[in-house]
Amino acid sequence: MLIAYPWLRVRNGTVLNIKLRGKISDQVKSRFSSGLSLPQLCENFVKAAYDPRVSGVYLHIETLKCGWGKIEEIRRHILDFRKSDLWRKFVVGYALEWHEKEYYLGCVCDELYAPPSAYFSMYGLTSRAMFLGGVFEKIGVEPQVQRIGKYKSAGDQLFRKNISEENREVLTTLLDNIYGNWVDKVSQAKGKSKEEIDSFINEGVYQIDKLKEDGWITDIKYDDEVYNYMNKKHARLPILGVDHNSSSIFETIFCIYHLNVKPFQVRSMLKTRLDIVEKKKLPLIDYK
Repeated sequence: MLIAYPWLRVRNGTVLNIKLRGKISDQVKSRFSSGLSLPQLCENFVKAAYDPRVSGVYLHIETLKCGWGKIEEIRRHILDFRKSDLWRKFVVGYALEWHEKEYYLGCVCDELYAPPSAYFSMYGLTSRAMFLGGVFEKIGVEPQVQRIGKYKSAGDQLFRKNISEENREVLTTLLDNIYGNWVDKVSQAKGKSKEEIDSFINEGVYQIDKLKEDGWITDIKYDDEVYNYMNKKHARLPILGVDHNSSSIFETIFCIYHLNVKPFQVRSMLKTRLDIVEKKKLPLIDYK
């Protein structure tokens, strides 16, 4: 069942143009809400993986203001989308500014592009802690905090003026774990050793030509050049746009699709590729 004007229908070979930027909400947003929603974003990656009309994703990555848990979830769905290569799906990444989070997503794309003016800033991870003990002291307020362990530092924010050694140890351990995972995943994605990744981070100066030469990005192109390149390589692909003002990938074309993927063999193969339990019933694809 398909409800749409003929000129608004999703054609075979369509590429989704997705923009990731700013804050990403945990909550499902309504049709008229602005900003990205993690559940809807991940759900639409799955729908696009099942949809034979979608050939690939053109991923615009801008500065992200969300935690590492959300970044990891988005990255996992990008990889799952690439696994659904029954129709040879691809992901092309593009960004103007690269930090640790943006590159962590971009490195799993089949191809990664940046303009000549791209800014790479990957100097490692940091963590901040705020303490209000001095403020309360000046206004004559004495917080009553009872500690139940030296590593239980939630109350430190209220009565301390600086960070405790135990709190510093906790934050340092968390950053070490995140950084270690970042190095492992990037090295696997780019086919480089951990020593090369550490050296890349420690250099701190990133010349765009050298990044291309060393294989950190695919090529140096502007946005329109990447679009023209995809047209030539993949034979005139239609583009569907989505940005941070859309809660669903296909919302910008103002129509609703109900597509039942057939035959059963196609679903079975996709279950295997996406590591889905064989007995699980797959829902109809419903872009909304």
